[in-house]
Amino acid sequence: MGWSCVVARAVAIFLMLSRASALTSDIFAAGKSDKEILDNLLKNSRYDKRLLPPVDGVLTVNVSVLLLSLASPDESSLKYEVEFLLQQQWYDPRLRYSNQSHYDFLNAIHHHEDIWLPDTYFIMHGDFKDPIIPMHFALRIYRNGTINYLMRRHLILSCQGRLNIFPFDDPLCSFALESISYEQSAITYVWKNDEDTLRKSPSLTTLNAYLIQNQTIPCPIKASWRGNYSCLKVDLIFTRDRAFYFTTVFIPGIILVTSSFITFWLEWNAVPARSMIGVTTMLNFFTTSNGFRSTLPVVSNLTAMNVWDGVCMCFIYASLLEFVCVNYVGRKRPLHNVVYRPGENPVTQRLPAVLSRIGIILASPLGDKKRESTGAAELVSCTACTGPGACTHTANNGGVAEPCFVQVRKKEPPHPIRVAKTIDVIARITFPTAYAVFLIFFFIHYKAFS
Repeated sequence: MGWSCVVARAVAIFLMLSRASALTSDIFAAGKSDKEILDNLLKNSRYDKRLLPPVDGVLTVNVSVLLLSLASPDESSLKYEVEFLLQQQWYDPRLRYSNQSHYDFLNAIHHHEDIWLPDTYFIMHGDFKDPIIPMHFALRIYRNGTINYLMRRHLILSCQGRLNIFPFDDPLCSFALESISYEQSAITYVWKNDEDTLRKSPSLTTLNAYLIQNQTIPCPIKASWRGNYSCLKVDLIFTRDRAFYFTTVFIPGIILVTSSFITFWLEWNAVPARSMIGVTTMLNFFTTSNGFRSTLPVVSNLTAMNVWDGVCMCFIYASLLEFVCVNYVGRKRPLHNVVYRPGENPVTQRLPAVLSRIGIILASPLGDKKRESTGAAELVSCTACTGPGACTHTANNGGVAEPCFVQVRKKEPPHPIRVAKTIDVIARITFPTAYAVFLIFFFIHYKAFS
């Protein structure tokens, strides 16, 4: 009686296994849809999405990122919008299926909520853009149990920039991927194929975002949110459009500042022309700088743009003050009835006389004594002396022979108009030279061309 029961039970188990095998063969037979196959693979009796895939050791999730678009609201912003495809790939032996099916992979997009998926968390400085509707993702299951999960994400990153050298800084944008609930002993994230840079779509589009470098690395321990969780980091380094700032800020500023220097070449008494140029250039520079400054990031530290605006305003204002000083000096009443001779260069017209006096003083043995006795008197050469040497002859003055000494006379003060013209001549050299030195120092210090 006992043996008959054992045999009957064995026959029942054999029949059940045969029926299951036939059913399994029927499930994966040609003609069955991927939905029907997945419905059977994901039955509660054989699959539980709450459990990690049963693999030897740690579950490895391969990650890759494909950039689709980059954008920034404007040139001066430190926020960048990044759109990309995030691909995650792992192995789940519970979802292997027979080669009898003609499908290379099963499309599990409609079984998205029934399959175990990594709980990937984005660590970033920023926020997600409005949810993408419809949700763009793909979920494929291959014969050997490999699962490929692809989803489209759109992040708004708050980047780090060196605003003290704005607009010559290169903002750094970073975000990281990490499991929110599984520690490193359960799940580890790795970059697929050890990619050290992001892949870019052939149709990559950009708007006010100029990517110059990117890298994919494991999260440094110090930068990781939690040290005992696997983490991957993406660094995106952007640059500003230097041509934009040169054409809208620097070149117009240089033109306005140098335009204010034109007044130095006008007559000292050309009040309408010089005042119009000075005031107009100053107002234009204020209008240009204020219009552009409204788009700059609000920071408390000194930036390159603040230095540029401040120095350019000082040069324009100084040229206007120079005109005021020249006009004031030129209108003063001359002392001792000094007569101004127009048409003479105020700097070079007295150069020959000065050189001649210097030579006479050095050559005359009495030069030092005469100079001491006359004090501030001006020395002029003897009219009877024609040779290059000192006067050694005697002159007959009223029948009395006496040595012909160097004549002396009081030095006349310069005419106010000559002083005004001299100030203009000096300004023609000093102002452009000082501004050129500033330009060289500014662009070298802030590495504008690096």
